[in-house]
Amino acid sequence: MLLAFWPGFALADQAFYPAKSGNADAPVLTVYSSLDEPLAQPMIRGFQEANPDVAVKYEDMLTGDIYDRIVRETDAGKRTADFAFSSAMDLQVKLSNDGYAQVSNLPMSAAWPKWANWRNTAYALTFEPAVFVYHKPSFAHEPVPRSRAELVDYLKRKGSAVYGRISTYDIERSGVGFLFMARDQEQFGDIWSVIGAMGAAGVKLYSTSSAILERVADGRFVLGYNILGSYAADWASRHPDVGIVLPKDYTVVMSRIGLVPQAAAEPELGRRYLAFFMSREGQTIMARELQIPAVSPEVAGENTANTLQELLGSQLRPVPVSPGLMVYLDQVKRARLIAHWNEVLRAQ
Repeated sequence: MLLAFWPGFALADQAFYPAKSGNADAPVLTVYSSLDEPLAQPMIRGFQEANPDVAVKYEDMLTGDIYDRIVRETDAGKRTADFAFSSAMDLQVKLSNDGYAQVSNLPMSAAWPKWANWRNTAYALTFEPAVFVYHKPSFAHEPVPRSRAELVDYLKRKGSAVYGRISTYDIERSGVGFLFMARDQEQFGDIWSVIGAMGAAGVKLYSTSSAILERVADGRFVLGYNILGSYAADWASRHPDVGIVLPKDYTVVMSRIGLVPQAAAEPELGRRYLAFFMSREGQTIMARELQIPAVSPEVAGENTANTLQELLGSQLRPVPVSPGLMVYLDQVKRARLIAHWNEVLRAQ
């Protein structure tokens, strides 16, 4: 209990999966991940079926805590996780760029998309678009906006009627929300007209996808902007009133990144897990059971980068895994973007 009050110490939810071989002394793979442990179970189960001699300790924590813990443990000369999986693309690339990740030359490394592989140290393992979500009954007699220009037009026409029923991420509290907004600013010269129109319509801000999707599903909100597509697809599969639009002007695609830390206690186990994540079997499990779109060029069918790219082509704008992501960690630039965001919203 005392640890909970120790400065800089963050409690993680832990789960332990004994080796399927029954060997109590089996080597243990330690995973630090921002993916909720219940969602990760099919992937862990698949890995252990292929590797019955390995036990898995899964530590579910926030993205910032993953970064801080790996840096702190490494700098203290201690061992850390064997595999790190996080949706904070910028922090994962910073770990790699600053020497906290090992090179992992794997069977799929050469075939992996160039934008999704940074020097064989940090690999994008998912393909997750930012989408519009909407309450289907609210658009029974109104065309659904399918681009940012159409969204602005809709809000200008219907803003008073739907006041307070539009939502997006709070970019000050949501890492993925900030990432999407920063990419919007790079991709769309008139993005501030979109933010202004949402502000005029009384946009509500939340730090989580579920808070927005819950309110779209029951009709409290009519539309959500820039929502992580994997969560939206999961909600839509269980709530028939939730609709999804991949904006036709451009669709930003983010990824969760996996790497083997430099100070991993069992780096070969970490590489084995990463290799499974990148394999046809692992990527198929992710697409079909975790409902998270797969990156692998070997995997086709629903919920995959291959299918999305065939359908949408250049409309998709994946965020490259590169040091360019670290610009989002520049505190001056970050503060400037957030200040302008708040200024535009307040002006309305």
